Amino acid sequence: MKLATFDAGAGPELGVVAGDLMVPLNRGAPALPSDMMGLIAAWPALRAKVRGIAAAGTDAIPIDSIRLLAPIRRPGKIMAIGLNYADHIAESGMETPKDQVWFMKASTSANGPHDPIQVPKASPFLDYEAELVAVIGQGGRHIAREDARAAVFGYCCGNDATERVWQHRTPQWVLGKSFDTHAPFGPWITTADEVPDPHALAIRCLVNDEVRQDSNTRHLVFDVADQIHHLSQAMTLEPGDLIFTGTPGGIGAAMSPRRFLKPGDRVRVEIEGLGQLDNLCVAEA
Repeated sequence: MKLATFDAGAGPELGVVAGDLMVPLNRGAPALPSDMMGLIAAWPALRAKVRGIAAAGTDAIPIDSIRLLAPIRRPGKIMAIGLNYADHIAESGMETPKDQVWFMKASTSANGPHDPIQVPKASPFLDYEAELVAVIGQGGRHIAREDARAAVFGYCCGNDATERVWQHRTPQWVLGKSFDTHAPFGPWITTADEVPDPHALAIRCLVNDEVRQDSNTRHLVFDVADQIHHLSQAMTLEPGDLIFTGTPGGIGAAMSPRRFLKPGDRVRVEIEGLGQLDNLCVAEA
């Protein structure tokens, strides 16, 4: 299933994508959780009911008549791994990490799949990073590698938008990765049962229709199971946590000359079978 958070004019609602239609979940079943994190936490008990609502298609709305929101309005944790595609490591002039390189993005950086990305007033060196995002389901602590795939609720597209000057001012990347609006994701969450192999998906980023990144998730250095196993040794992974799994080569900072995003640029992230993000860059007010 493809589960979304949307606004048809009366505020955020949950829905299931059915082709070019959105089937609202709460209108006919008000007892269901009204937010995605609640739905994910209770998913094992609610899966069959949601499937039934989706199959009935009651009150379906054309997707082009609604606004898609970030699937999870305020994620608990947004974890992101750096230097996780061979081509991106090469263009960065760095060695392949022996250990996973992790940083956090602030929950306030979460942004919708079609909402504007701000070019910050503090520094304008804004870059794009197309990424596969894994959404944690039941989660837990000390998750074995062989159990890690089962901890994933679903997958979606992400853009680890990054302010490069702030990123590299210090060895710690958190501030440069955490500006408001700098974590668009969605456009919905495709449940893990509909993604047979998350490590065989074409991934692209286009800026103003020019292809900048073009790769496949099979080139991940540390795969999704490696990442979940590693992270869960340090922290409890909870329903609705996001894992940005790394970006391939082609970032603007690695071009010669460098090509950063500016107001008016349109950034599109596409992942095979998962949909796309389409975000306009605007100057921070």
